[in-house]
Amino acid sequence: MTIQIFGINKSQATRAAQRFFKERGVAFQMVDLSQKPMAPAEIRRFIARFGLSSLLDTESKAYIDAGLKYMKLSEADLLARIEKDPKLLRLPLVRSTKLLSIGHAEDVWQAMLSD
Repeated sequence: MTIQIFGINKSQATRAAQRFFKERGVAFQMVDLSQKPMAPAEIRRFIARFGLSSLLDTESKAYIDAGLKYMKLSEADLLARIEKDPKLLRLPLVRSTKLLSIGHAEDVWQAMLSD
């Protein structure tokens, strides 16, 4: 089983995902988006499953401070902003072999364990 957690180490939700898998003895790969941006193919996988608007954390300080609530941006422009500021995403993004999740989703994480 391969679990990847895409998030920011300072994010409380990302730390919750790490703790969830550690407590269950499951090894995972952590990708700190503040250090390394998400690969375009990886972000497209999440967009295909959930849609770009579902990935955005419209309540986050980063989203509000960027004024995105009032802007009409193309998908390409939004992706460029996400690459520069991953705090715009609902973190963590978690991927297993077959399942994907966004945000704090313990029910999906539990399902990943039985993959």
